[in-house]
Amino acid sequence: MSDFLLELGQNPNARKLIQRIGLPIPMPRKLRRAGGPREERPLHDQTIVFGAVTGSTLTQNIAEIIATAGANPVVVGDDALRKPFSEIGEAYGRPATSLALDERPDIKADALIFDASAITNTADLRALYDFFNPLTKTLGLCGRIVVLGRPPDASATAEAAAAQSALEGFVRSIAKEVGKKGATAQLIYVDTDAADRLAGPLRFLLSYRSAFVSGQPLFVTSKAKSVDTPSWVRPLAGKVALVTGAARGIGADTARLLSAEGAHVVCLDRPDDDAPLSKIAREVGGSVLLVDVTAADAAERIAAQLKADHDGVDIVVHNAGITRDKTIARMKADNWDAAIDVNLSAVTRITAALVDGKLLRDGGRVICLSSVAGIAGNVGQTNYAASKAGLIGYVRLLSRTLAGRGITVNAVAPGFIETRLTTAIPVVIREVGRRLSSMGQGGLPQDVGEVITFLSTPAATGITGSVVRVCGGAFIGA
Repeated sequence: MSDFLLELGQNPNARKLIQRIGLPIPMPRKLRRAGGPREERPLHDQTIVFGAVTGSTLTQNIAEIIATAGANPVVVGDDALRKPFSEIGEAYGRPATSLALDERPDIKADALIFDASAITNTADLRALYDFFNPLTKTLGLCGRIVVLGRPPDASATAEAAAAQSALEGFVRSIAKEVGKKGATAQLIYVDTDAADRLAGPLRFLLSYRSAFVSGQPLFVTSKAKSVDTPSWVRPLAGKVALVTGAARGIGADTARLLSAEGAHVVCLDRPDDDAPLSKIAREVGGSVLLVDVTAADAAERIAAQLKADHDGVDIVVHNAGITRDKTIARMKADNWDAAIDVNLSAVTRITAALVDGKLLRDGGRVICLSSVAGIAGNVGQTNYAASKAGLIGYVRLLSRTLAGRGITVNAVAPGFIETRLTTAIPVVIREVGRRLSSMGQGGLPQDVGEVITFLSTPAATGITGSVVRVCGGAFIGA
């Protein structure tokens, strides 16, 4: 079902009229999304403004990432801060330019990046104001804001932990301020020994593939062993991916995106969905696996098929899920059991069969579809929210168990996504769900698939045990 206000907002005359009259109607911007497979230089000719506090330690890494991704750096700061950008910029034909903030800058920025990794006291937080106050208005439509810091728990003092934690509140709030422009804001906490793993997450968050990801922290660590060398083009070439619930919606879009990056996709769904599943498998050049994940022998059958056809698997996307909504007082036991079994228990059984059977290869990826409902809760969804919250705890512990083999385990938590399930929601509730995001609209299955695909790549080795929300900076959830 189409979003009337989103379509109306594309008409400049209608937008001006509503603003002139002063009607309290949200006019969301159409988000810019990437098309086609990954590119060597996804930020080609974009203008990225960079700033940092004195002593920041990630500047060299950021300079290299920006230059190799094809962007034009504009540096706010002295010669010492500009030097890393100038050196790498000359090699890539991207010389850095300087920008003074003593007056309102005459510039249109595609992205604003601030390195706050050296902030160790609360007074240093003033640097956020000094950088973003004059520059936020220069951010273009569907622009990007990224703040980088160090994990608060690793701070040397309580005050340093407070200052680094403050970055999260700042980013969540500024994400809501720029969301009306279709822009996003993110926070990346980087462990001191994980700077060499920053490129993948930063390139992804600056690109248009992260269109509906906003207002959350991402942790980059060295916990998982590095097995594969990242490749920016066709990063999944030669990989085998299993996607459950692949017949439609998020699963189908995920299958398409994984295939576009070089993976052979094993598309799994119920036998009743043979026709739509086979269509998707043919479209992506993948294969079909018809299994009800709740069947007593489902895990064994899946493991046996992957062993026989591919001698293992590299990527496992647990996307299959159901809702059986009723308040707890009115819910039947069968509906409770069904939601827990499909959404949670089947995930643990299938993963255990693949890990115990040594079918999940070193450097592999396990990605579970959680939900914002699992973080914030929801009326009438005690069963669903319990199952989705359970997945969050599951990935956190399992990620530690498998880190030594270079296997990462993460959860993706969608917010309001425009699927066949949301079209069945009563119109008033559906409208509220759409407008709760800072962007004033719902996301698309592609948005979730883009995050899953990124987490599947070698460039995401630094992210494990995490929950990545795809909710457009929703007002609910954490």
